[in-house]
Amino acid sequence: MIVDTHCHFDLYPNPKEVINDLERLGIITIGMTNLPSHFKMGYPHIKNLKKIRLALGLHPLMASNHSQELPFFMKYLDYTSYIGEIGLDFSKDGIATKSIQIDSFEKVLQAVSNKQKIISIHSRGAEKEVLQMLQKYKIENAIFHWYTGGLKLIDEIVSLGYLFSVNTAMIKSTNGQKIIKRIPKEHILTESDGPFIKHNNRVVKSSDITIVINYLNKVVESTEMEKQITENFMKLVQKIK
Repeated sequence: MIVDTHCHFDLYPNPKEVINDLERLGIITIGMTNLPSHFKMGYPHIKNLKKIRLALGLHPLMASNHSQELPFFMKYLDYTSYIGEIGLDFSKDGIATKSIQIDSFEKVLQAVSNKQKIISIHSRGAEKEVLQMLQKYKIENAIFHWYTGGLKLIDEIVSLGYLFSVNTAMIKSTNGQKIIKRIPKEHILTESDGPFIKHNNRVVKSSDITIVINYLNKVVESTEMEKQITENFMKLVQKIK
């Protein structure tokens, strides 16, 4: 079974076709949204599907929209068990809105701290700060999406029970390969992060996760990573039931 824990299917040119294909193929897919208004638009299209879920997001790189979108985040919080994409981005793309991001992230974590949710985290350039805030609000079920931080911090993230989602871009980069080797197999999940990644000069699909699984079978001490990843995900789901 293929599990895609981080896919922006609402941002493909043909989202209805994408989700219908995912449902037909039986790929468990968690669709991210960048803003609560996007969640509102997408929710009616997936609410009756078996394999597809939609996450409620407040993307850090959309901080200029946060003040008007935060009330809607609170409004739709109980519509889904999945939260994402949320987090912090202190790279050159996001550093200008650092204070807004921190304020928004804090409000979001406070809102979900006593609820059973699975959270997909953006942490580029702000891995330590994200981790500290997750601990502060006693968040239990977090997935670090496309982690690019330091290797030593991985050990601390793992010790707190958090997971990492791995994509096709990570297996192609030297840093990504080092990160993957550092993560215990029990803490690995898969993601496409489509349509933001390209593979063989085309936009990546959730089905391309098989490429990641084949890579993991070679570098992780296991030859059954597809089964392992499914087990990892189902354990996470059981925690929120």
